[in-house]
Amino acid sequence: MLADSEKRAVVLLSGGMDSAVTLALAREQGFACHALSVAYGQRHASELAAAQRVASALGAVEHKIVNVDLRSIGGSALTADSIAVPEAGGAGIPATYVPARNTIMLAVALGWAEVLGAADIFCGVNAVDYSGYPDCRPEFIRAFEELANLATKAGVEGARLRIRAPLMHIDKAGIVREGLRLGVDFAATVSCYRADVDGRACGHCDACRLRAQGFVDAGVADPTRYG
Repeated sequence: MLADSEKRAVVLLSGGMDSAVTLALAREQGFACHALSVAYGQRHASELAAAQRVASALGAVEHKIVNVDLRSIGGSALTADSIAVPEAGGAGIPATYVPARNTIMLAVALGWAEVLGAADIFCGVNAVDYSGYPDCRPEFIRAFEELANLATKAGVEGARLRIRAPLMHIDKAGIVREGLRLGVDFAATVSCYRADVDGRACGHCDACRLRAQGFVDAGVADPTRYG
């Protein structure tokens, strides 16, 4: 049980390396972390098992998986079988962008934060080494924080809600180094958009490319399991 004096935070936890490091950072900052994963119909559902491993290893108070069926609307290579996951990044916003995903995930996190009495929501979005998604930009995070304080009972009653994105301006190599400092087991995480049921990575998609380059740039052996 949590004491009333403990700082609570909701941490969005995908099961990938960025969200794992974000959880470790929130813990280091003294937060009692409630980890939240969203089963949105993603092809790479093995990331949810990875999220469970990470939440347990990094001392989350609890880990909740919420189901939101984004597969029913499609529009992304991660949710629609008819759209292929591209093997390399290209110009423009890639096919792996999931319409409104981060907005929906943060909204669910916001609701849980209100129930918990948590003033802080952590997410692992990054605007340096990323795929160009519009909902990973600092402008989006600032706008959502403003919305959070306008749209909630907590915000109206004067509790300032904060959306924290501590990795926003850190490159992948920096994220690797920070994770190692914090004791994150990257072998337990899954980043690949085409990971198999056991979490083995394809080694070719944009997420795999960015992850692998991060370990190279950090001068650290890549613990990723490839299929």
